[in-house]
Amino acid sequence: MLHNVLMIVFPLVVGFAAVTDFLTMTISNKISIALVVSFCCLAPFTGMTFQMAGMSVLAAAVLFSIGFACFAFGWVGGGDVKFASAVALWLGWNHMFDYLVLFSLYGGFLTIAVLILSRLLEPLPILQVGFLNRFADHRRVPYGIALSIAALQIYPTTHWLAGSMN
Repeated sequence: MLHNVLMIVFPLVVGFAAVTDFLTMTISNKISIALVVSFCCLAPFTGMTFQMAGMSVLAAAVLFSIGFACFAFGWVGGGDVKFASAVALWLGWNHMFDYLVLFSLYGGFLTIAVLILSRLLEPLPILQVGFLNRFADHRRVPYGIALSIAALQIYPTTHWLAGSMN
């Protein structure tokens, strides 16, 4: 039963974050809170030691600190920082480097794609409708998509699903 919950909760919340970021260019605080609360509720039942939990908290804190500095310079959105930190809590310290590399690569590709698409589609009136209008602003990228794809790629290798504590 626990394995089934672990296979559903994280991917569902992370996938929801990607979709909402695509549609609204925001990631709600409720999504990050859901990840933190579900981590706190599920971790004791997975055999996670206090030390491992502490390392996960450290990973989240380090990512939040770096992200906050990037937010202060206007390079990233606050929702992205909170979401990435909540994801880091789940992935843990052992997967931080992989997560950073993957979301940076995916984010770079996503940024290039948004820039190209916004330039190609700029003259089209359809961009003036609903959420598509947000893509006309070349400075905004739904980075939650890159964060989510990287998280979902790494998640199966974590202790949550691999069955062993990494």
